[in-house]
Amino acid sequence: MLTVRYERLGVQAGDRLLDLGSGGGRHAFEAMRRGALVTALDADAGEVKDVSGMMKAVTSEEPAVAARGGVGTAIVGDALRLPFSSNAFDRVIAAEVLEHIPDDRMAMSELARVLRPGGTMAVTVPRWWPELLTWALSDDYHNTPGGHIRIYRRSALVDRLGAAGLECYGAHHAHALHTPYWWLRAIVGVRDDGHPLVRAYHRVLVWDITSHPPFTRIPEALLNPILGKSVVVYVRKPG
Repeated sequence: MLTVRYERLGVQAGDRLLDLGSGGGRHAFEAMRRGALVTALDADAGEVKDVSGMMKAVTSEEPAVAARGGVGTAIVGDALRLPFSSNAFDRVIAAEVLEHIPDDRMAMSELARVLRPGGTMAVTVPRWWPELLTWALSDDYHNTPGGHIRIYRRSALVDRLGAAGLECYGAHHAHALHTPYWWLRAIVGVRDDGHPLVRAYHRVLVWDITSHPPFTRIPEALLNPILGKSVVVYVRKPG
C-alpha cells in the first residue's frame, strides 16, 4: 500500500533516496524497483532487520530491480540526529512518522539538511478531521506508547516545512477506505483485533491492496478528497 506518488516526487533510477521511519519498508521497496539507491531508516531495530532481509529478497528475486540498478540498505537511526552528511539525498520520503516525533521541527530541519538543493521530499501524515474524530472516539488510539502525539492541519504542516527551508509544490489525500476502518477500531477498542467486524473489514482492505479491483479503486479515488485518511505534501529544497 503506497501513499506517495513517485512520479510526483520525481524518483528516477540512480536517485539517492532516504525513507525515514520506513516501518515495514513499503515505500523503500517500490523505490528500489524504480532503480533508486535507497536508505531505509527506522528507530525500531526489529523493523530494520526485517526490512534488510526483504531488501535482499527483492534484489535477488526481482531481476528488474538489479537491471535498473536499485539497491537498498536499512539502518537504525534517530530522526533528530540523522547519520548522514548534508545534501546526501536526491529524494526523501517521510511517511506517517512526524506525528510520532515530539520535536517534529527538529526532524524537519534534519530532513531539509540531508536533502540536496533542488531535491524533493514527500511527507505524509494523518489528515486532520478523520484523525480528530478517531481521537474523540478512543483515548487508547493516541495514548499508547509510540502512538500519535499531534494532529496536523495541512496548512500547519506546510508552514513548518517552510520554516525548515522547504517549498511546497503539491499535495493530495490518500486511503479513503482506511478511514472508516480506524473509526471502527476506535469504537470497538483499538486492541481488539479479533472483533468480527474488524476482522471482516481488514480482509476487505487486504484484498483491495493485493488485488487492486476497480470496484474499490475507483470509489476510493473519488472519495480521497473528502475521506482520505492521509494527507501527502510534496516539497522542494531551493537551489
